[in-house]
Amino acid sequence: MALSNIWHLRTVAESSSKPCYVCYKPTVSVLITPDNKDFFYACRGHLKDRGFCSPVIDEAAKKKEELDREIELVKKDYEEKLAKKKKAKDKKDSKGEGQEEKTEEAAAQKEAEKEKDDKARATIFFNNSCVTADQLALDQSNF
Repeated sequence: MALSNIWHLRTVAESSSKPCYVCYKPTVSVLITPDNKDFFYACRGHLKDRGFCSPVIDEAAKKKEELDREIELVKKDYEEKLAKKKKAKDKKDSKGEGQEEKTEEAAAQKEAEKEKDDKARATIFFNNSCVTADQLALDQSNF
């Protein structure tokens, strides 16, 4: 059976430190195979050396985290807008329920704002891909 070239970095307690396999400096960093059959101690200096080893970074997980953060930011902004609108509406209702003086400009401005918010709710763009609000809700319910 051939030894695989994939190693996981683990850390042991200070009391269990052993010398580095290469330079014999005491270290708590251990490289171990995924099946836990083979291991060796390597100091942080050798772990940083690109000629000795290089980390394998899971790009898919990194992208997913980035998208999740972006989704959370968009949701937070949207909820803040809704709260602000509701607060303004409540404030307006409490000021003068009997007075309904609306100018044509105010009505046109509200209509334009409503259309803008409807468009924002209908479609959200992430990294040049279109995602509807319904798809976003479905994606979040799966997690």
